[in-house]
Amino acid sequence: MFKLWYLAESDLLREGSYYQLTNTGQGLNRVQGAPATGKAIHGVLARCQKKLGSWVGSSVVHLGDHNVPNALMFIDKYAQVPRILNPVALVVSNVDELCEDAGLRAYVDATFGGAEACKKHILADFFRHAFDGSGADNFFDAGSCIDGRLTSAWNWCSKIEKKAYYPVFKLAGFSGFDGGDFRS
Repeated sequence: MFKLWYLAESDLLREGSYYQLTNTGQGLNRVQGAPATGKAIHGVLARCQKKLGSWVGSSVVHLGDHNVPNALMFIDKYAQVPRILNPVALVVSNVDELCEDAGLRAYVDATFGGAEACKKHILADFFRHAFDGSGADNFFDAGSCIDGRLTSAWNWCSKIEKKAYYPVFKLAGFSGFDGGDFRS
């Protein structure tokens, strides 16, 4: 991450690199290319694809366009990934502890069919909908590109209170995806 911050600042301050102040649909933003950051991100992506052996969806990385106007916006977006994943992981890891209470176990058993089924329900919903291309105006912007997956994940987060398992999140101490307090 340190290397990406360094490259992002280098791209923004690179001599001869100009920006255009543009309304990107997310307000006025400094749209500016980021060749060094882009090269590094494509390297990370290539290593991931090689390690995984296969890849589902597009490997487009938006950088320097209306989706991700500049390198700093890119870094900021991807620094948010733990803000999404940590609460989900904490809730799932706390389901068994919640079920130590007889009343909560009865609720989880009646609603989900047990602690394991509850965890699978949460994770299946997350992996099914947090990367489905939802949350933007069109497929190219949200679709299956790298940035679109993050857009879809935030879209899933925005609908959490409507999910059948939301009470489990609250009982586990969840207060939001904004990095706020979470029961430890």
